[in-house]
Amino acid sequence: MKSATPKVLHELCGRSLVGHVLAAAGELDPENLVAVVGHAREQVTAHLAEVAPGVRTAVQEQQNGTGHAVRMGLEALGGAVDGTVVVVCGDTPLLTGETLKALAATHSADGNAVTVLTAEVPDATGYGRIVRDGASGAVTAIVEHKDASESQRAIREINSGVFAFDGQLLADALGKVRTDNSQGEEYLTDVLGILREAGHRVGASVAGDHREIAGINNRVQLAEARRILNERLLTEAMLAGVTVVDPATTWVDVTVTFEQDVVVHPGTQLHGSTHLAEGCEVGPNTRLTDTRVDAGARVDNTVAVSAHVGPQASVGPYAYLRPGTRLGLKSKIGTFVEAKNSSIGEGTKVPHLSYMGDATVGDFTNIGAASVFVNYDGQDKHHTTIGSHCRTGSDNMFVAPVTVGDGAYTAAGSVITKDVPPGSLAVARGQQRNIEGWVARKRPGSAAAKAAEAVSREAGGED
Repeated sequence: MKSATPKVLHELCGRSLVGHVLAAAGELDPENLVAVVGHAREQVTAHLAEVAPGVRTAVQEQQNGTGHAVRMGLEALGGAVDGTVVVVCGDTPLLTGETLKALAATHSADGNAVTVLTAEVPDATGYGRIVRDGASGAVTAIVEHKDASESQRAIREINSGVFAFDGQLLADALGKVRTDNSQGEEYLTDVLGILREAGHRVGASVAGDHREIAGINNRVQLAEARRILNERLLTEAMLAGVTVVDPATTWVDVTVTFEQDVVVHPGTQLHGSTHLAEGCEVGPNTRLTDTRVDAGARVDNTVAVSAHVGPQASVGPYAYLRPGTRLGLKSKIGTFVEAKNSSIGEGTKVPHLSYMGDATVGDFTNIGAASVFVNYDGQDKHHTTIGSHCRTGSDNMFVAPVTVGDGAYTAAGSVITKDVPPGSLAVARGQQRNIEGWVARKRPGSAAAKAAEAVSREAGGED
C-alpha cells in the first residue's frame, strides 16, 4: 500500500478492510472470533479493540504462512476445537455474510472435512488454482501460482483463501504441514491434500460473484473495491425506495440508513451514522457525517457534522452545520450561514451571511443578515439566548452571554452586550453625523468630487 497505515486498516465506505471482514464473519454468529495479527499488531489490535471489542487476538510473531497463522489462532483457543472453523482473510472487504453462510451450509450438508470457497475469475494470475478430479469434479488440491505448472495456471477457478474446516481434523492436519515450497512457508492449502490423502471428503462452495473474494494489495484495488461496494449500497437503497439521481457521483458508508422517497442529488457524500428520513431531499454537492435529516427537509450544497435537521427544515445553499446544531420544524439555515452547538426553534430563520455559535433561538424568530453570535472571549465559550417572535437587525453582534427576550427587536448595526427585555427595541450604535462638503475639501479633483459637483450644479440650475 506504500503507507504508514497497515493494509487492513485502510478504509472504504466507512469501515476498515478488516472491519468489513469482521462484520461479514459476525453474521455467522460464531462462538469464538479470533483475529491473527502480526505486522503492525499494536495498531491493528488497538483498532480491533475499538471496532470489535468481543474479538480475541492471536499474535503471529513470525509471518511463516497461512497455515502457521491458523495454528496461532487455534492455539489462542486452546488447540483443537469442536465444530466448524471458518477461516477468512483480513483484506477482502467485499465478502458478504450471505456467502459465508452458504459456505458453512455446504460444509455441513456435504459432511466435508474441509470446504473451500472458490470463484471463477477472468484473470487468475497470482491466485492459488483449484485442481479437481476430472471424473467426479471433487477438489483434489490447491496449487499456489508460483508452484503451478503451465496447465494448472490455465485454470480460472481460484482459491479465495476462505475455508470451512472440521475443527478437530484441522488441528491434526496443521501439525503435518511441511515447508518444502517456493516460499518456505506453511501453506494452509496443503491441509486439503493431507485430509484427502487420509480419506476425508474435500468440497467446494462457489461464490456467486467473484469480486467478493478480491483481496486488496494496493490503492488501485482499494479504489476499485470502494466503487463496487458503493454501487452495492446504492443499489440496495434504490431498491428500497430511495431516488439516487446520479449513482456515479454519490458516495455512502455502510452505516448510512434511509427511509422511502428520499431524493439524493449528484455530488453527495453520506458518512457515518447519517440517517435520511422519509421524503427528505439532499444535495447536490452535500457532505453529511453523523447527521439526521428529518422527513420533508431540504439540504442543499451543505456540509454538516453531527447535526439534526428537523422536519421540513431548509438548509443552504452553502451552509455549514457543525456538531450540536439542531434545527426545528420548518426552520431555515440559509446561504453562507455557519452554526455550531446551537438550537433554533420552529419556523425560525437565519437566512444569510451569519455565524451562530453556542446559541438557543426560540420559535418564529428572524435573524438579520450578517449577524454574529460572539461566543468566545479568548478563553471560554458563552451562550446566547434569543426568544420567540424576535426580529434582529442586519449586521448585529450578540456578545455572549446575553439574552434577547420574546418579541424583542434589535436595530441594524447594533452590538448587543446587555440583555434585551421582552418586547423592547435595542439600539446599540453611534449617532450618524454628515459632514457636508468633506469630499470637495479632502479629495479635490477626484471622481467622487466631480460627481458631487455635477449634482450640485444641476440642483443650482433647477433653482
